[in-house]
Amino acid sequence: MKNIRNNNSEQNNTTRKVIFLLTLICCLSPFVSPPIALFLGIMIAQFVGHPYLHLNHKATHLLLQISVVGLGFGMNVSTALKAGKDGILFTVVSIIGTLILGYSLGKFLKINNKTSFLISVGTAICGGSAIAAVSPVIKAEEKQISVALGTVFILNSIALFLFPFIGGQLHLSQSQFGLWCAIAIHDTSSVVGAASKYGNEAMQIATTVKLARALWIIPVAFLSGFLFKSEDKKIKIPYFIGLFVFAIIINTYVPFVQKISSSIVQISKSGLTATLFLIGCGLSKKTLASVGLNPILQGLTLWLVISLATLLTILYL
Repeated sequence: MKNIRNNNSEQNNTTRKVIFLLTLICCLSPFVSPPIALFLGIMIAQFVGHPYLHLNHKATHLLLQISVVGLGFGMNVSTALKAGKDGILFTVVSIIGTLILGYSLGKFLKINNKTSFLISVGTAICGGSAIAAVSPVIKAEEKQISVALGTVFILNSIALFLFPFIGGQLHLSQSQFGLWCAIAIHDTSSVVGAASKYGNEAMQIATTVKLARALWIIPVAFLSGFLFKSEDKKIKIPYFIGLFVFAIIINTYVPFVQKISSSIVQISKSGLTATLFLIGCGLSKKTLASVGLNPILQGLTLWLVISLATLLTILYL
């Protein structure tokens, strides 16, 4: 009887691996869009199960960084500088405003201080990357990190489907939509995924502004250590942003690279789509159940406020 159970378990595990790998290969093709890849990942998580869940976080983190650097080969210096300049005021105001509002909501909803702060930081800067950078500084527990990540990724999933639709209904220009995505969507993967669906110019602007925004991880992490009186000042600096800038410079000034840049960008887009699939695979029933109502309310309120405020500012200023 025990052998039969073991055999059935091995067969089920093999089946899960085959389904997972075949779906992943499909997501690497140009026929699957980022939102569809995320949806497929969520379906795997809910009905099949992720056979490599213990490796998922590291895989998504590495693949996202490589893909973002690759996207830099589709941009030039002048476009990047203009996008960064246009987005800096939005970035500063939105980060400060989100952190203040997040603190107030956390107190009102009686959410654990560290959980509330992680959700606020993830919303204000760059989702999971910001949470991962700040967590060791404030000595957050695994449960607090999981709740914050779950909240951010659930809202990211909604934004990936919702933003392109709203942008189309409001007839936003490529530059308007790219800026809106960069400010109002949490995680870099979802920002680039939504913007790439809207258009190439939107993707370039969104990527540049979002990565410039991600640099705020460093001062916010230092501030976090001060606020939570932590002696551990170890901060995860997002070095891949420097490689992204380097890719832009090479693509602008090296003619040989310009000949192959379109291929690099296409491969990077496929990598980004696969990243979103893996993120979806990580949204298991256990992860969704662990979040709770109040953290979702805090994250949702912050997200709606920053989304509407940014959108109105873009439309009327």
